[in-house]
Amino acid sequence: MKAAEETRGPDSEGQRKLALCVLCGLPAAGKSTFARALGPRLRQERGWAVGVVAYDDVMPEAFPDEPSQWKLLRQELLKYMDCFLVAVINSCAMPAPPNRTEALWERFVSSFRDQDLLSPTEMEAQSCYLLTKRAFSTSLVLVLDDNFYYQSMRYEVYQLARKYSLGFCQLFIDCPLETCLQRNGQRPRALPPRIIHLMLRKIEKPNPEKNAWEHNSLIIQSPACSSEASLEVADFLLTALENPVRNVEDNWGQKEADRIICSTNVLHQVDQTLRRILSQTMKEAKGELVLPYNLKLLAEELNKLRAELLEDLRQGSSKKHLCFQQTSTADVIAFFHGEKEKIVRKYFSQH
Repeated sequence: MKAAEETRGPDSEGQRKLALCVLCGLPAAGKSTFARALGPRLRQERGWAVGVVAYDDVMPEAFPDEPSQWKLLRQELLKYMDCFLVAVINSCAMPAPPNRTEALWERFVSSFRDQDLLSPTEMEAQSCYLLTKRAFSTSLVLVLDDNFYYQSMRYEVYQLARKYSLGFCQLFIDCPLETCLQRNGQRPRALPPRIIHLMLRKIEKPNPEKNAWEHNSLIIQSPACSSEASLEVADFLLTALENPVRNVEDNWGQKEADRIICSTNVLHQVDQTLRRILSQTMKEAKGELVLPYNLKLLAEELNKLRAELLEDLRQGSSKKHLCFQQTSTADVIAFFHGEKEKIVRKYFSQH
């Protein structure tokens, strides 16, 4: 009974709003300081639940020498976020995922326990974790605090938001390199300066003009803890909460891939048919005792015609023969037959 009470939030019957916020920027740009100040302010002024996933606290301390291993750990952490979201959306306990990295999982769980999103107790028999009432608040914002220097890293979070029709936004903390290096040098466990220099060269700021999925992005200057900045960010997050990413299949990319595959298949089928026609024509020419030199010229002319037709079909435009945008495959083959007969009659008449 207690477990049921824990997992049923006070606002479970209302319309729950959830959002994922990517907090990105260079190391020592002030992201974590900003996130720590943002959470209490939003809880106090807006009444929202806020969960911060600080990658520096959850991920391994040492910067891995293997980028592939680092990428796998990041993806695993997103799976843990997925588990938490499923529990929130379905108002249930959060099961421990199979094949997990124990250290990473425990840090993730501890982080949410410290923020009063997971209960201190665990249902050990089922390896489940109870969510607190705060986790079921009407508005819940999960802030992912990391460098996220590649757009592809942030896009993975966007896909998670789209999967469950959640709000999504990006906050980029813009900070001069010199300031980042100075702050980093004052840290007990400072990064090698070369890593910050390298990340500056690699970092890809949000680009809404290029990527439609990045339209809800905000760049703020460091330090970003002023009242004006906090108010701007709160309104920005409210926009994300009230405008979730719709789980409509955004499949223009897949459609384009399918179109290319389809086009490739049509080309292949037409090419095979034209090759069979060409082969049969050459057999007939040999049967008509066309001279070897003329056979060679005939084959070259027919192959040239075949290549031109395929190129026109591939380009979808009338470069030399037909406008294949409005022409069926059967029309292409019929056209080839007609042109082939003109060429064949020329060589047969010579014979």
